[in-house]
Amino acid sequence: MAENRRITDSEIETIHLVRMTHLNSAGRLFGGMLMQWIDEVAALVAKKHSRMNITTVSIDHLQFLRGAYLDDAVVLQGKVTYVGRTSMDVKVETYIEDKEGIRTLINCAYLTEVALDKNGKPAQVPGLLLETEEDKKEWAKGERRRELRTLHG
Repeated sequence: MAENRRITDSEIETIHLVRMTHLNSAGRLFGGMLMQWIDEVAALVAKKHSRMNITTVSIDHLQFLRGAYLDDAVVLQGKVTYVGRTSMDVKVETYIEDKEGIRTLINCAYLTEVALDKNGKPAQVPGLLLETEEDKKEWAKGERRRELRTLHG
């Protein structure tokens, strides 16, 4: 297996301003737009960790906790939480940041990304160094998600 890498080495944060073109008919951020941003963050995290091209294979958990509205600053934070042989689980948390810099969680998603070699075939990814108790908890959740995916085929 390739060398182990730290979670912090591939963490990503992006910020988007909600504009009129991002709104649905109810005046809230369109869920599909947020899903696109989440997928992009997960892809960037997985590319940084694997240093290869990747593809998204699943979204295991996507939970909308609150809406976002016109002119809201939407902050997305992504990090690798679990790795298999060729796959990586990426957790993406989405926040609204107010004018004082206080962040409120509005969404949490877990995506599975697979690393691809130069021929587009799944490729082995580096391991993950678990440095904190939170890292170990997230890893355990990843093992459970993997078990569930295997059961549901």
